Amino acid sequence: MIKFNLLLILTLTFFTACNSSESSSTHSLKSEAKICPKCNMEVSKSYIHSASLVKNGTIQYFDDIGCMILWSKENDIDTSKAKVFSKDTARFIDAASASYTIGEKTPMSYGFAAYENGIQNLIDFDEVNIKMLRGEHMANPKIRKQILGY
Repeated sequence: MIKFNLLLILTLTFFTACNSSESSSTHSLKSEAKICPKCNMEVSKSYIHSASLVKNGTIQYFDDIGCMILWSKENDIDTSKAKVFSKDTARFIDAASASYTIGEKTPMSYGFAAYENGIQNLIDFDEVNIKMLRGEHMANPKIRKQILGY
């Protein structure tokens, strides 16, 4: 009887150990996800409102344009070669050549959205930088109230 129980336990252990492929595939999916270095949120697969920046030859992806600006300031990184995802053309473009709106719903609620083609009431990248560093973004309740007109 003891031999049978021992054999049963060993058999179950063997088959359970062989079923480890699920955990390794789950791990590989998690390692492929892009994580924002500023807020540690996963970058949306649609890339809407996202940005990228190269640091030491590695591309850093950000879930929000505001995260990129704050992180680059904290790490003393030049944003002149930054890329932002254009809302109107759905592709990454140079951040400096993009036009921006404020008041959008973004992952971190900073509210900036990039556009490749011009629309009304746009600001440039320098102004986005200034507004982010001053705290003049949609995550600030006073600014949100001012922009939305409450």
